Amino acid sequence: METEATIATQASAPASSRTLTRMVARVGQVRELGLLVVLLIVVAFVGVQQPRFLALGNIEQILQSIAIIAIVAVGEALVILTRNVDLSVGSVVGLSAFACADLLKTHHDLNLWLVFAFGCALGAALGALNGVLVSYAGIPAIVVTLGTLNIYRGIDFAIAQGKQVNAYDVPDSFLGIAAGHVLGVPLLILAAAVIAVVAAYLLRFSRQGRQIYAIGSNPDAAQIVGIRKARIVFTAFLLSGLLSGFAGVLWASRFALVDSRAASGLELLVIAAVVVGGVNINGGSGSIVGAMLGAIILGTIQSGLEILRFSPFWLQAIYGAAILVGVTVDALITRRVQRVLMAQRLR
Repeated sequence: METEATIATQASAPASSRTLTRMVARVGQVRELGLLVVLLIVVAFVGVQQPRFLALGNIEQILQSIAIIAIVAVGEALVILTRNVDLSVGSVVGLSAFACADLLKTHHDLNLWLVFAFGCALGAALGALNGVLVSYAGIPAIVVTLGTLNIYRGIDFAIAQGKQVNAYDVPDSFLGIAAGHVLGVPLLILAAAVIAVVAAYLLRFSRQGRQIYAIGSNPDAAQIVGIRKARIVFTAFLLSGLLSGFAGVLWASRFALVDSRAASGLELLVIAAVVVGGVNINGGSGSIVGAMLGAIILGTIQSGLEILRFSPFWLQAIYGAAILVGVTVDALITRRVQRVLMAQRLR
């Protein structure tokens, strides 16, 4: 079965050989298999040290914490596949979380569907601003989103004014969302799984999904064949913001205590998860499945370090190292593929 990386290769170089296509597909499959092996090693190591780590209740708590990260990682993956990056996702999650929690604090009887709609709309608006500046103003994404990371966080501080929203300030029905189950499956995990499946399907089978890979693989060639790069990139940032806004509502529901510092630093964890999951930082290859596996691995490591009572400062070092390792592996894979492609052309 072809992977998303195969689609990228076909879109950017339709004349490439079947051998190269199969090689790219195999690389993606091996990468995801390697992630599963790493996950099993981490779980086994921590489980031997602390058997309670393997308790069903603890595993459920870990997956619920990872679910919010994974939802944001799906949006981040879409952006990175287009050769861009969104550094503002943590601030968007934090601002959406506080805005929605504060809205419920002042309007206790507000319909929860409206709260989710408000959070998603807020996130989409913030993501759209990023998209306009990157796609139509031509400003590099790293500059734009580094600026909006601080702007959105500043707005959060201005709205909060040192206040916080506690569990008793919001209705129990809102807090029950994060604690809810559907057919025995935690709602947070189910939401993350549904979003991942839908995103993976659209990337693989929709025209827009193929265009995302084509832009990331070869932007110039994509424009030559008529792909509207600006519109696709804008859409990727819009979806990233929307998913971050949705995750912000879930964040407020799960953690109850929300202030202006909510989700601070989340962007580093999300980007690390996406890169570790095999999404090439230079765009054009990777999969939603890989990004989800990356989120699960880093979330499991975080929980493992906490249960083993390691210093939390190790987490930042691990996230940074994970990004470096992921980028290095992608660079080596890219060079190998390029050498094979060159050899094919010289024959």
